[in-house]
Amino acid sequence: MTDTSVSNVLASYERFAFTDGPWTRNVYRKGTGPAVIVMHEMPNLHPQVVRFADRIVEAGMTVYLPSLFGTDGRVPSKAYALGQMLLGICVRREFNVWANGRSSPIVDWLRALARKAHADCGGRGVGAVGMCFTGGFALAMMTEPAVVAPVLSQPSLPLGKKGRGMIDSSAAEIACAKARFETEDLSMMGLRFTSDKFVPDERFAMLKDTFGDRFEAVELTDDDASTEAPMDPHSVLTFHLIDEPGSVTKSVEETVIAFFKERTAG
Repeated sequence: MTDTSVSNVLASYERFAFTDGPWTRNVYRKGTGPAVIVMHEMPNLHPQVVRFADRIVEAGMTVYLPSLFGTDGRVPSKAYALGQMLLGICVRREFNVWANGRSSPIVDWLRALARKAHADCGGRGVGAVGMCFTGGFALAMMTEPAVVAPVLSQPSLPLGKKGRGMIDSSAAEIACAKARFETEDLSMMGLRFTSDKFVPDERFAMLKDTFGDRFEAVELTDDDASTEAPMDPHSVLTFHLIDEPGSVTKSVEETVIAFFKERTAG
């Protein structure tokens, strides 16, 4: 498959480079109102992630799209996706993919981006959604007070049998999130297809046990997934979303956007 140029897919977005600590990444911004950080899934910032971001903008919020890996705007082939996955596992120092009780180093940069977004846009705070490799980042970001609405979409890390009942956040980050949920009356959403091998039952069971009714689990069946996607059911808000009124996945998309709207408003 060929690339989709940034000028076509992200033409209406402002692009800027954001630096914090050792990391500099491009960020795409669009909209008005409170901020939501959308962290794209493997393998890249592809058009269906931008579609979801556009709908957040249409709901009256400002989207920040950080470019974390891959070619921005590219329509990914299976071979490209596999290559990016291998790079993420084997090469990139900014990601922890195995069960070691830590979040990824890039989360520090994302917390700084959340502070900037809140300062820029105001409101009660910032929403954050991670997908796949970045799925657990929104939980780890809760140590930043500006983040008030975390969504974990198909959180796939850590990989491996040892990590099935874990999430890629440290014990201190989990404890901070749990305390903030209670003291600030906040909550978190988690999305997955129950057949998804990258998001095992044990991971969601742990989140339910840890956060109780502060964790809203949205668990879908294969029948809810688009059959036009290039892989088995996995990407709730992008590839496997059936973009038709009344579909289960469309209702989930609308619920997530409403969650951001309610929680970030001043």
